[in-house]
Amino acid sequence: MIKSLCRYILYKRMGWKANVTEPHPDKYIICLAPHTSNWDFIIGLLYSRAEGIKSNFLMKREWFFWPLGMLFRRLGGIPVWRSRHSNMTDSLASAAQEAKTFHLCITPEGTRSPNPEWRKGFYFIAAKSRMPILLYGLDYGRKLIECTRTIIPNGDIDGQMREIKLYFKGFEGLKPENFTTGDV
Repeated sequence: MIKSLCRYILYKRMGWKANVTEPHPDKYIICLAPHTSNWDFIIGLLYSRAEGIKSNFLMKREWFFWPLGMLFRRLGGIPVWRSRHSNMTDSLASAAQEAKTFHLCITPEGTRSPNPEWRKGFYFIAAKSRMPILLYGLDYGRKLIECTRTIIPNGDIDGQMREIKLYFKGFEGLKPENFTTGDV
């Protein structure tokens, strides 16, 4: 019922399309960009439910106030304390290694504002737990959700971050002025 409703809303009413050619193994990280608006969360949630993809996601802890905190946790949200230096990448990588299935969606910009210095935590989690990174792009100009590339971390973080940024360079966020890949 939820799957059909989400498919109807996303594809029929809102007019979005999906071009996803990459396989989804039991464990993976979704690197989602551009992230320029809170609407990205709504589109991503509709898409994941429409396609039957269950994934956790990281979100700044300020959104986890009552009653939204309960809702976000139920949807798979994991609060992030950005001001606190913690071992979140280590604990997530450890959880991934121990779990039979592990799906985590992360926006590498870490903010809805322009940020040329993308966060690399998603890469470290994937590398430590030997998981692939699925590159998912949201293109509001074409109303397209696309995943046509997978990155297998090989330790060359600078080279692979460049590859990742180049993949997303052509995607248009809802607020294009808020998206940058920096100098790639």
